Amino acid sequence: MIAASSFAGRQVALFGLGGSGLATAHALVAGEAEVLAWDDNPQSVEKAQAEGIATVDLRGIDWSCLAAFVLSPGVPLTHPKPHWSVELARAASVEVIGDIELFVRERNAHAPDAPFIAITGTNGKSTTTALISHILKSAGRDTQMGGNIGRAVMTLDPPLPSRHYVVECSSYQIDLAPSLNPSAGILLNLTPDHLDRHGTMQHYAEIKERLVAGSDTAIIGVDDSFCVQIAERLERAGAKVVRISKRLPLSDGYFAEGSDLIEAVDGRCTRIASLDGIGSLRGQHNAQNALAALAACLSAGLTAEEIQDGFRSFPGLAHRMEQLGRKGHVLFVNDSKATNAEAAAPALSSFEHIYWIAGGLPKEGGIGSLRGLFPRIAKAYLIGEAAPAFSATLGEAVAYEISGTLAAAVEHAAADAAASGAGEAVVLLSPACASFDQFRNFELRGEAFRQAVYAIDGIEPIGGTR
Repeated sequence: MIAASSFAGRQVALFGLGGSGLATAHALVAGEAEVLAWDDNPQSVEKAQAEGIATVDLRGIDWSCLAAFVLSPGVPLTHPKPHWSVELARAASVEVIGDIELFVRERNAHAPDAPFIAITGTNGKSTTTALISHILKSAGRDTQMGGNIGRAVMTLDPPLPSRHYVVECSSYQIDLAPSLNPSAGILLNLTPDHLDRHGTMQHYAEIKERLVAGSDTAIIGVDDSFCVQIAERLERAGAKVVRISKRLPLSDGYFAEGSDLIEAVDGRCTRIASLDGIGSLRGQHNAQNALAALAACLSAGLTAEEIQDGFRSFPGLAHRMEQLGRKGHVLFVNDSKATNAEAAAPALSSFEHIYWIAGGLPKEGGIGSLRGLFPRIAKAYLIGEAAPAFSATLGEAVAYEISGTLAAAVEHAAADAAASGAGEAVVLLSPACASFDQFRNFELRGEAFRQAVYAIDGIEPIGGTR
Protein backbone atom coordinates (compact mmCIF):
# COMPACT_ATOMS: atom_id res chain seq x y z
CA MET A 1 0.00 0.00 0.00
CA ILE A 2 1.03 3.61 -0.62
CA ALA A 3 0.33 5.67 2.50
CA ALA A 4 -1.22 9.02 1.48
CA SER A 5 1.01 11.06 3.78
CA SER A 6 0.41 14.35 1.97
CA PHE A 7 -2.65 14.88 4.18
CA ALA A 8 -1.14 13.73 7.46
CA GLY A 9 -2.78 15.42 10.44
CA ARG A 10 -5.50 17.01 8.31
CA GLN A 11 -9.14 16.22 7.78
CA VAL A 12 -10.20 14.74 4.43
CA ALA A 13 -13.66 13.75 3.27
CA LEU A 14 -14.11 10.84 0.88
CA PHE A 15 -17.15 9.76 -1.11
CA GLY A 16 -17.50 6.39 -2.81
CA LEU A 17 -16.64 3.20 -0.93
CA GLY A 18 -16.41 0.66 -3.72
CA GLY A 19 -13.16 -1.21 -4.35
CA SER A 20 -10.91 1.71 -5.24
CA GLY A 21 -12.65 4.09 -2.82
CA LEU A 22 -12.15 1.75 0.12
CA ALA A 23 -8.51 1.24 -0.85
CA THR A 24 -8.06 5.01 -1.00
CA ALA A 25 -9.63 5.44 2.43
CA HIS A 26 -7.18 2.92 3.89
CA ALA A 27 -4.28 4.71 2.20
CA LEU A 28 -5.36 8.02 3.73
CA VAL A 29 -5.66 6.45 7.18
CA ALA A 30 -2.22 4.86 6.76
CA GLY A 31 -0.90 8.34 5.94
CA GLU A 32 -2.38 9.64 9.22
CA ALA A 33 -5.15 11.73 7.70
CA GLU A 34 -8.43 12.10 9.55
CA VAL A 35 -10.88 10.50 7.12
CA LEU A 36 -14.62 11.10 6.96
CA ALA A 37 -16.08 8.65 4.44
CA TRP A 38 -19.54 8.09 2.98
CA ASP A 39 -21.43 6.36 0.20
CA ASP A 40 -25.03 6.40 -1.04
CA ASN A 41 -25.05 2.60 -0.66
CA PRO A 42 -25.64 1.57 2.99
CA GLN A 43 -23.95 -1.78 2.42
CA SER A 44 -20.76 -0.04 1.29
CA VAL A 45 -20.86 2.15 4.41
CA GLU A 46 -21.28 -0.92 6.61
CA LYS A 47 -18.32 -2.63 4.94
CA ALA A 48 -16.13 0.43 5.49
CA GLN A 49 -17.16 0.60 9.13
CA ALA A 50 -16.30 -3.09 9.55
CA GLU A 51 -12.82 -2.33 8.19
CA GLY A 52 -12.24 0.50 10.65
CA ILE A 53 -12.97 3.46 8.37
CA ALA A 54 -14.78 6.36 10.06
CA THR A 55 -18.05 7.07 8.26
CA VAL A 56 -20.41 10.00 8.49
CA ASP A 57 -23.08 11.47 6.24
CA LEU A 58 -21.17 14.25 4.48
CA ARG A 59 -24.31 16.38 4.33
CA GLY A 60 -23.87 17.15 8.01
CA ILE A 61 -20.14 17.92 8.32
CA ASP A 62 -18.32 21.27 8.48
CA TRP A 63 -16.77 21.48 5.00
CA SER A 64 -14.69 24.53 5.96
CA CYS A 65 -12.43 22.26 8.06
CA LEU A 66 -11.47 19.99 5.16
CA ALA A 67 -8.08 19.94 3.45
CA ALA A 68 -9.49 18.07 0.44
CA PHE A 69 -12.41 16.03 -0.84
CA VAL A 70 -11.52 12.69 -2.44
CA LEU A 71 -14.10 11.44 -4.95
CA SER A 72 -14.26 7.95 -6.40
CA PRO A 73 -14.04 8.05 -10.21
CA GLY A 74 -17.40 6.36 -10.73
CA VAL A 75 -19.25 9.30 -9.13
CA PRO A 76 -20.37 12.13 -11.49
CA LEU A 77 -18.13 15.19 -11.28
CA THR A 78 -19.79 17.37 -13.93
CA HIS A 79 -22.40 15.53 -16.06
CA PRO A 80 -25.25 14.87 -16.24
CA LYS A 81 -25.03 16.95 -13.06
CA PRO A 82 -22.48 17.05 -10.23
CA HIS A 83 -23.11 14.64 -7.41
CA TRP A 84 -24.49 16.33 -4.29
CA SER A 85 -21.16 15.81 -2.50
CA VAL A 86 -19.32 17.63 -5.29
CA GLU A 87 -21.72 20.56 -5.03
CA LEU A 88 -21.08 20.78 -1.27
CA ALA A 89 -17.31 20.69 -1.81
CA ARG A 90 -17.41 23.41 -4.44
CA ALA A 91 -19.67 25.60 -2.32
CA ALA A 92 -17.03 25.43 0.42
CA SER A 93 -14.12 25.92 -2.07
CA VAL A 94 -12.68 22.51 -1.14
CA GLU A 95 -10.38 20.87 -3.68
CA VAL A 96 -11.91 17.79 -5.36
CA ILE A 97 -9.39 15.08 -6.24
CA GLY A 98 -9.15 11.32 -6.83
CA ASP A 99 -6.87 8.38 -6.12
CA ILE A 100 -4.55 9.03 -9.09
CA GLU A 101 -3.89 12.53 -7.73
CA LEU A 102 -2.98 11.04 -4.34
CA PHE A 103 -0.54 8.69 -6.08
CA VAL A 104 1.01 11.55 -8.05
CA ARG A 105 1.58 13.59 -4.89
CA GLU A 106 3.22 10.67 -3.09
CA ARG A 107 5.53 10.00 -6.05
CA ASN A 108 6.42 13.69 -6.28
CA ALA A 109 7.18 13.79 -2.56
CA HIS A 110 9.16 10.58 -2.16
CA ALA A 111 10.53 9.44 -5.55
CA PRO A 112 9.90 12.05 -8.25
CA ASP A 113 12.28 10.28 -10.64
CA ALA A 114 10.48 6.93 -10.40
CA PRO A 115 9.54 6.04 -13.98
CA PHE A 116 5.79 6.56 -14.39
CA ILE A 117 4.01 5.54 -17.58
CA ALA A 118 0.34 6.55 -17.76
CA ILE A 119 -1.97 5.25 -20.45
CA THR A 120 -5.32 6.54 -21.70
CA GLY A 121 -7.47 6.50 -24.83
CA THR A 122 -10.91 5.31 -25.79
CA ASN A 123 -9.80 1.83 -26.85
CA GLY A 124 -6.81 -0.37 -26.13
CA LYS A 125 -5.85 1.07 -22.72
CA SER A 126 -5.89 -2.20 -20.83
CA THR A 127 -3.96 -4.22 -23.41
CA THR A 128 -1.34 -1.49 -23.77
CA THR A 129 -0.98 -1.16 -20.00
CA ALA A 130 -0.60 -4.91 -19.54
CA LEU A 131 1.83 -5.13 -22.46
CA ILE A 132 4.10 -2.38 -21.13
CA SER A 133 4.08 -3.90 -17.66
CA HIS A 134 4.91 -7.32 -19.08
CA ILE A 135 7.81 -5.98 -21.15
CA LEU A 136 9.28 -4.13 -18.16
CA LYS A 137 8.94 -7.15 -15.88
CA SER A 138 10.40 -9.47 -18.53
CA ALA A 139 13.39 -7.13 -18.76
CA GLY A 140 13.95 -7.44 -15.00
CA ARG A 141 12.58 -4.04 -13.96
CA ASP A 142 10.79 -3.57 -10.63
CA THR A 143 7.30 -2.91 -12.00
CA GLN A 144 3.95 -2.01 -10.51
CA MET A 145 0.76 -2.02 -12.61
CA GLY A 146 -2.65 -0.69 -11.63
CA GLY A 147 -5.12 2.16 -11.81
CA ASN A 148 -8.10 1.46 -14.04
CA ILE A 149 -6.84 -2.11 -14.54
CA GLY A 150 -6.22 -4.71 -11.88
CA ARG A 151 -5.15 -3.15 -8.59
CA ALA A 152 -6.31 0.21 -7.28
CA VAL A 153 -3.37 2.59 -7.61
CA MET A 154 -3.00 3.24 -3.87
CA THR A 155 -2.61 -0.51 -3.21
CA LEU A 156 0.64 -0.59 -5.22
CA ASP A 157 4.02 -0.71 -3.50
CA PRO A 158 5.41 2.67 -2.33
CA PRO A 159 7.44 4.83 -4.75
CA LEU A 160 11.17 4.14 -5.06
CA PRO A 161 13.52 5.79 -7.57
CA SER A 162 14.06 2.50 -9.44
CA ARG A 163 10.43 1.33 -9.30
CA HIS A 164 8.48 1.57 -12.56
CA TYR A 165 4.77 2.42 -12.44
CA VAL A 166 2.44 1.55 -15.32
CA VAL A 167 -0.97 3.09 -14.67
CA GLU A 168 -4.10 2.94 -16.79
CA CYS A 169 -6.15 6.12 -16.43
CA SER A 170 -9.80 6.51 -17.35
CA SER A 171 -11.18 9.91 -18.27
CA TYR A 172 -12.92 9.95 -14.87
CA GLN A 173 -9.60 9.50 -13.09
CA ILE A 174 -7.80 12.12 -15.18
CA ASP A 175 -10.57 14.60 -14.40
CA LEU A 176 -9.70 14.20 -10.71
CA ALA A 177 -5.91 14.41 -11.09
CA PRO A 178 -4.85 18.03 -11.69
CA SER A 179 -1.16 17.34 -10.95
CA LEU A 180 -0.85 14.31 -13.26
CA ASN A 181 2.75 14.30 -14.54
CA PRO A 182 3.91 10.99 -16.00
CA SER A 183 7.42 10.57 -17.30
CA ALA A 184 5.73 9.09 -20.38
CA GLY A 185 2.05 9.69 -21.11
CA ILE A 186 0.20 7.74 -23.79
CA LEU A 187 -2.96 8.84 -25.60
CA LEU A 188 -3.90 6.02 -27.95
CA ASN A 189 -7.04 7.27 -29.69
CA LEU A 190 -10.28 9.20 -29.24
CA THR A 191 -13.77 8.26 -30.35
CA PRO A 192 -17.08 9.27 -28.74
CA ASP A 193 -17.46 7.57 -25.36
CA HIS A 194 -18.80 8.37 -21.89
CA LEU A 195 -20.50 11.50 -23.22
CA ASP A 196 -23.20 11.04 -20.59
CA ARG A 197 -20.48 11.85 -18.05
CA HIS A 198 -18.58 14.50 -20.04
CA GLY A 199 -21.31 16.29 -21.97
CA THR A 200 -19.58 16.76 -25.32
CA MET A 201 -16.87 15.09 -27.35
CA GLN A 202 -14.82 18.28 -27.06
CA HIS A 203 -14.90 18.15 -23.26
CA TYR A 204 -14.05 14.44 -23.29
CA ALA A 205 -11.04 15.12 -25.53
CA GLU A 206 -9.90 18.03 -23.34
CA ILE A 207 -9.85 15.74 -20.30
CA LYS A 208 -7.85 13.07 -22.12
CA GLU A 209 -5.41 15.72 -23.34
CA ARG A 210 -4.46 16.60 -19.76
CA LEU A 211 -2.63 13.30 -19.32
CA VAL A 212 -0.23 13.89 -22.20
CA ALA A 213 -0.03 17.65 -21.59
CA GLY A 214 1.55 17.01 -18.19
CA SER A 215 3.97 14.33 -19.43
CA ASP A 216 7.71 14.62 -19.93
CA THR A 217 7.19 12.65 -23.16
CA ALA A 218 3.76 12.66 -24.84
CA ILE A 219 3.16 9.55 -26.96
CA ILE A 220 0.12 10.14 -29.15
CA GLY A 221 -1.64 7.98 -31.71
CA VAL A 222 -2.35 10.16 -34.71
CA ASP A 223 -4.90 8.02 -36.54
CA ASP A 224 -7.88 10.21 -35.59
CA SER A 225 -8.44 13.93 -36.00
CA PHE A 226 -8.80 14.74 -32.29
CA CYS A 227 -5.42 13.20 -31.46
CA VAL A 228 -3.76 14.86 -34.45
CA GLN A 229 -4.91 18.25 -33.15
CA ILE A 230 -3.72 17.47 -29.63
CA ALA A 231 -0.27 16.43 -30.88
CA GLU A 232 0.06 19.62 -32.93
CA ARG A 233 -1.13 21.80 -30.05
CA LEU A 234 1.31 20.27 -27.55
CA GLU A 235 4.19 20.48 -29.98
CA ARG A 236 3.51 24.18 -30.59
CA ALA A 237 3.60 24.65 -26.81
CA GLY A 238 7.09 23.15 -26.68
CA ALA A 239 6.23 19.67 -25.43
CA LYS A 240 8.18 16.57 -26.45
CA VAL A 241 5.73 14.68 -28.68
CA VAL A 242 6.23 11.19 -30.10
CA ARG A 243 3.69 10.26 -32.75
CA ILE A 244 2.58 6.70 -33.48
CA SER A 245 0.41 5.40 -36.33
CA LYS A 246 -0.95 1.96 -37.11
CA ARG A 247 -2.10 3.10 -40.57
CA LEU A 248 0.23 5.65 -42.15
CA PRO A 249 3.98 6.04 -42.56
CA LEU A 250 5.42 8.92 -40.54
CA SER A 251 8.49 11.04 -41.16
CA ASP A 252 9.11 11.18 -37.39
CA GLY A 253 7.79 8.71 -34.84
CA TYR A 254 6.81 5.05 -34.94
CA PHE A 255 4.50 3.33 -37.41
CA ALA A 256 3.44 -0.13 -38.49
CA GLU A 257 4.28 -1.57 -41.88
CA GLY A 258 2.65 -4.97 -42.03
CA SER A 259 3.92 -6.80 -38.96
CA ASP A 260 7.03 -4.59 -38.72
CA LEU A 261 7.30 -1.68 -36.29
CA ILE A 262 9.28 1.15 -37.84
CA GLU A 263 11.13 4.06 -36.25
CA ALA A 264 11.31 7.20 -38.39
CA VAL A 265 13.76 10.02 -37.71
CA ASP A 266 13.79 12.93 -40.17
CA GLY A 267 12.37 10.64 -42.83
CA ARG A 268 14.93 7.87 -42.27
CA CYS A 269 13.19 4.61 -41.38
CA THR A 270 14.52 1.67 -39.39
CA ARG A 271 12.77 -1.60 -38.56
CA ILE A 272 13.03 -1.81 -34.79
CA ALA A 273 10.67 -4.67 -33.84
CA SER A 274 8.25 -7.16 -35.35
CA LEU A 275 4.91 -8.71 -34.41
CA ASP A 276 5.25 -11.51 -36.94
CA GLY A 277 3.96 -14.79 -35.52
CA ILE A 278 2.89 -13.28 -32.19
CA GLY A 279 -0.69 -14.49 -31.81
CA SER A 280 -1.52 -12.37 -28.77
CA LEU A 281 -0.80 -9.21 -30.78
CA ARG A 282 -2.68 -9.94 -33.99
CA GLY A 283 -4.63 -7.22 -35.74
CA GLN A 284 -4.21 -3.57 -36.60
CA HIS A 285 -5.56 -2.44 -33.23
CA ASN A 286 -2.80 -4.39 -31.49
CA ALA A 287 -0.23 -2.80 -33.77
CA GLN A 288 -1.18 0.54 -32.18
CA ASN A 289 -0.91 -0.95 -28.70
CA ALA A 290 2.52 -2.39 -29.52
CA LEU A 291 3.75 0.89 -31.04
CA ALA A 292 2.76 2.75 -27.87
CA ALA A 293 4.49 0.14 -25.74
CA LEU A 294 7.59 0.33 -27.92
CA ALA A 295 7.82 4.12 -27.61
CA ALA A 296 7.17 4.09 -23.87
CA CYS A 297 9.65 1.33 -23.10
CA LEU A 298 12.36 2.95 -25.21
CA SER A 299 11.77 6.18 -23.28
CA ALA A 300 12.21 4.17 -20.05
CA GLY A 301 15.64 2.99 -21.18
CA LEU A 302 14.91 -0.51 -22.48
CA THR A 303 16.67 -1.84 -25.55
CA ALA A 304 14.89 -2.91 -28.72
CA GLU A 305 15.95 -6.49 -27.97
CA GLU A 306 14.35 -6.41 -24.51
CA ILE A 307 11.14 -5.04 -26.00
CA GLN A 308 11.07 -7.67 -28.76
CA ASP A 309 11.53 -10.43 -26.18
CA GLY A 310 8.62 -8.97 -24.20
CA PHE A 311 6.40 -8.92 -27.29
CA ARG A 312 7.12 -12.59 -27.97
CA SER A 313 6.22 -13.73 -24.46
CA PHE A 314 3.14 -11.54 -23.96
CA PRO A 315 0.17 -13.83 -23.18
CA GLY A 316 -2.53 -11.24 -23.87
CA LEU A 317 -5.43 -10.30 -21.60
CA ALA A 318 -8.15 -12.66 -20.51
CA HIS A 319 -11.34 -12.35 -22.57
CA ARG A 320 -9.71 -9.98 -25.11
CA MET A 321 -8.78 -12.03 -28.19
CA GLU A 322 -7.30 -14.51 -25.72
CA GLN A 323 -5.87 -17.56 -27.48
CA LEU A 324 -6.90 -20.52 -25.38
CA GLY A 325 -5.68 -23.54 -27.27
CA ARG A 326 -5.32 -25.51 -30.47
CA LYS A 327 -6.45 -28.86 -31.72
CA GLY A 328 -4.82 -29.66 -35.02
CA HIS A 329 -5.46 -26.77 -37.37
CA VAL A 330 -8.19 -25.25 -35.16
CA LEU A 331 -7.45 -22.26 -32.92
CA PHE A 332 -9.85 -21.34 -30.09
CA VAL A 333 -10.09 -17.64 -29.19
CA ASN A 334 -11.93 -16.06 -26.24
CA ASP A 335 -13.09 -12.51 -27.01
CA SER A 336 -15.92 -12.46 -24.48
CA LYS A 337 -15.31 -8.79 -23.67
CA ALA A 338 -16.70 -7.86 -27.10
CA THR A 339 -20.11 -6.78 -25.80
CA ASN A 340 -21.21 -4.86 -28.91
CA ALA A 341 -20.59 -4.91 -32.65
CA GLU A 342 -17.84 -2.28 -32.56
CA ALA A 343 -15.96 -4.28 -29.95
CA ALA A 344 -16.28 -7.51 -31.98
CA ALA A 345 -14.89 -5.94 -35.16
CA PRO A 346 -11.16 -6.18 -34.23
CA ALA A 347 -11.31 -9.94 -33.68
CA LEU A 348 -13.36 -10.55 -36.81
CA SER A 349 -10.89 -8.48 -38.82
CA SER A 350 -7.87 -10.33 -37.36
CA PHE A 351 -8.79 -13.86 -38.48
CA GLU A 352 -10.15 -15.72 -41.50
CA HIS A 353 -12.10 -18.98 -41.72
CA ILE A 354 -13.98 -18.02 -38.55
CA TYR A 355 -16.50 -20.24 -36.81
CA TRP A 356 -18.17 -17.39 -34.93
CA ILE A 357 -20.05 -17.80 -31.66
CA ALA A 358 -22.19 -14.70 -31.18
CA GLY A 359 -25.24 -13.55 -29.30
CA GLY A 360 -26.51 -12.85 -25.83
CA LEU A 361 -28.45 -9.82 -24.68
CA PRO A 362 -28.57 -7.60 -27.80
CA LYS A 363 -27.29 -4.04 -27.92
CA GLU A 364 -28.86 -1.26 -29.97
CA GLY A 365 -27.79 -1.46 -33.60
CA GLY A 366 -27.25 -5.21 -33.68
CA ILE A 367 -24.51 -6.52 -35.97
CA GLY A 368 -25.37 -4.67 -39.17
CA SER A 369 -22.15 -2.65 -38.96
CA LEU A 370 -20.14 -5.89 -39.27
CA ARG A 371 -21.42 -6.79 -42.76
CA GLY A 372 -18.08 -5.93 -44.34
CA LEU A 373 -16.49 -8.69 -42.24
CA PHE A 374 -19.05 -11.38 -43.05
CA PRO A 375 -16.87 -12.91 -45.83
CA ARG A 376 -14.38 -13.94 -43.11
CA ILE A 377 -17.02 -16.02 -41.33
CA ALA A 378 -17.35 -19.67 -42.38
CA LYS A 379 -20.36 -20.20 -40.12
CA ALA A 380 -22.04 -18.49 -37.17
CA TYR A 381 -23.38 -20.18 -34.03
CA LEU A 382 -25.99 -17.98 -32.42
CA ILE A 383 -26.86 -18.03 -28.73
CA GLY A 384 -29.12 -16.20 -26.31
CA GLU A 385 -31.84 -13.62 -26.88
CA ALA A 386 -30.10 -12.04 -29.86
CA ALA A 387 -30.15 -15.21 -31.96
CA PRO A 388 -33.33 -14.44 -33.99
CA ALA A 389 -32.27 -10.85 -34.76
CA PHE A 390 -28.72 -11.88 -35.63
CA SER A 391 -29.94 -14.66 -37.92
CA ALA A 392 -32.10 -12.13 -39.79
CA THR A 393 -29.08 -9.87 -40.30
CA LEU A 394 -26.86 -12.72 -41.47
CA GLY A 395 -29.58 -13.89 -43.87
CA GLU A 396 -28.03 -15.71 -46.82
CA ALA A 397 -24.67 -13.96 -46.49
CA VAL A 398 -23.36 -16.31 -43.78
CA ALA A 399 -24.25 -19.89 -42.94
CA TYR A 400 -25.56 -20.09 -39.39
CA GLU A 401 -27.30 -22.22 -36.82
CA ILE A 402 -29.19 -21.20 -33.71
CA SER A 403 -27.26 -23.13 -31.06
CA GLY A 404 -29.07 -21.62 -28.09
CA THR A 405 -26.42 -22.27 -25.45
CA LEU A 406 -22.70 -21.58 -25.34
CA ALA A 407 -21.91 -25.25 -24.64
CA ALA A 408 -23.79 -26.39 -27.74
CA ALA A 409 -22.18 -23.66 -29.84
CA VAL A 410 -18.66 -24.72 -28.80
CA GLU A 411 -19.38 -28.38 -29.52
CA HIS A 412 -20.81 -27.70 -32.98
CA ALA A 413 -18.26 -25.03 -33.97
CA ALA A 414 -15.33 -27.22 -32.92
CA ALA A 415 -16.64 -30.14 -34.98
CA ASP A 416 -17.27 -28.02 -38.07
CA ALA A 417 -13.89 -26.27 -37.81
CA ALA A 418 -12.10 -29.62 -37.45
CA ALA A 419 -13.80 -30.90 -40.59
CA SER A 420 -12.88 -27.82 -42.62
CA GLY A 421 -10.04 -27.76 -45.09
CA ALA A 422 -8.75 -24.38 -43.94
CA GLY A 423 -5.08 -24.01 -43.12
CA GLU A 424 -6.14 -22.41 -39.84
CA ALA A 425 -9.75 -22.45 -38.72
CA VAL A 426 -10.72 -20.27 -35.76
CA VAL A 427 -13.47 -20.94 -33.26
CA LEU A 428 -14.11 -17.43 -32.01
CA LEU A 429 -16.31 -16.32 -29.13
CA SER A 430 -16.86 -12.63 -29.86
CA PRO A 431 -20.51 -12.19 -28.87
CA ALA A 432 -21.26 -8.59 -29.91
CA CYS A 433 -23.75 -8.67 -27.03
CA ALA A 434 -24.03 -8.20 -23.31
CA SER A 435 -23.93 -11.41 -21.31
CA PHE A 436 -26.79 -10.80 -18.92
CA ASP A 437 -29.38 -13.14 -20.45
CA GLN A 438 -27.27 -16.21 -19.61
CA PHE A 439 -24.26 -15.01 -17.56
CA ARG A 440 -23.78 -12.42 -14.81
CA ASN A 441 -20.89 -10.74 -16.66
CA PHE A 442 -18.59 -11.18 -19.64
CA GLU A 443 -15.87 -12.71 -17.43
CA LEU A 444 -18.12 -15.61 -16.43
CA ARG A 445 -19.16 -16.04 -20.05
CA GLY A 446 -15.52 -16.17 -21.09
CA GLU A 447 -14.71 -18.61 -18.31
CA ALA A 448 -17.55 -20.89 -19.43
CA PHE A 449 -16.12 -20.81 -22.95
CA ARG A 450 -12.65 -21.60 -21.59
CA GLN A 451 -13.92 -24.62 -19.69
CA ALA A 452 -15.88 -25.88 -22.69
CA VAL A 453 -12.78 -25.58 -24.89
CA TYR A 454 -10.50 -27.29 -22.39
CA ALA A 455 -13.00 -30.15 -22.12
CA ILE A 456 -12.41 -30.99 -25.80
CA ASP A 457 -10.38 -34.17 -26.11
CA GLY A 458 -6.87 -33.51 -27.44
CA ILE A 459 -6.85 -29.73 -26.92
CA GLU A 460 -3.40 -28.18 -26.47
CA PRO A 461 -3.58 -25.11 -24.20
CA ILE A 462 -1.70 -21.97 -25.20
CA GLY A 463 0.27 -19.88 -22.72
CA GLY A 464 0.12 -21.99 -19.59
CA THR A 465 -2.05 -24.37 -17.66
CA ARG A 466 -5.79 -24.80 -17.73
